[in-house]
Amino acid sequence: MPEVAEQPTPSAQRSAAAGRAGWNVVATALEDSFRDARELLRRWGPVKGTPYYNVLVMTVEDPLRFLADFAAAVAENPGYLNFVSHLFPAQRSFDFADAGEFEARAREIALGWTGDLAGKSFHVRMRRRGFKGTLSTPKEERFLDEALLQALDAAGTPGRIGFEAPDAIIQIETVDGRAGLSLWSAADLRRYPFLGVN
Repeated sequence: MPEVAEQPTPSAQRSAAAGRAGWNVVATALEDSFRDARELLRRWGPVKGTPYYNVLVMTVEDPLRFLADFAAAVAENPGYLNFVSHLFPAQRSFDFADAGEFEARAREIALGWTGDLAGKSFHVRMRRRGFKGTLSTPKEERFLDEALLQALDAAGTPGRIGFEAPDAIIQIETVDGRAGLSLWSAADLRRYPFLGVN
């Protein structure tokens, strides 16, 4: 008997749409500034709305160059931060369908940064949008913290989890079925306070 195709749930449809969008930047607009934020960010690349309040996603060619360009624009016009309260450029991004796939992909990317974290204090900070009841932010943060600690110990360059003035933070943001990860040094966090990691 042929199998009957299951109809996707609204959540799955949103996940697929978010994945197709291929974003590598997430931005949060301040209240009543959604249009201004969208217009400002459009100078760097295509911007799309999401099902989440005042959350925008966009695609840029080089996330780190975009970060530097945005910071330079804010230095010239600090009022831009009246439109955009939080900006997250993802150094790496991927699509996922469930918690298992998210964990496998995020772990692989995070472990690629063990050389940068050798002997340092760090922690993982995640901001989840969607997958409620499937992805648990504290659980995923602990999972990746522990994976990194084990890898650093195995390499003979132990690190430690630190929340007070850490040497580095791995920032993760998800919008439905797409995730982005970035590794920021303490200097990056001072230079770009609008990353909103803490």
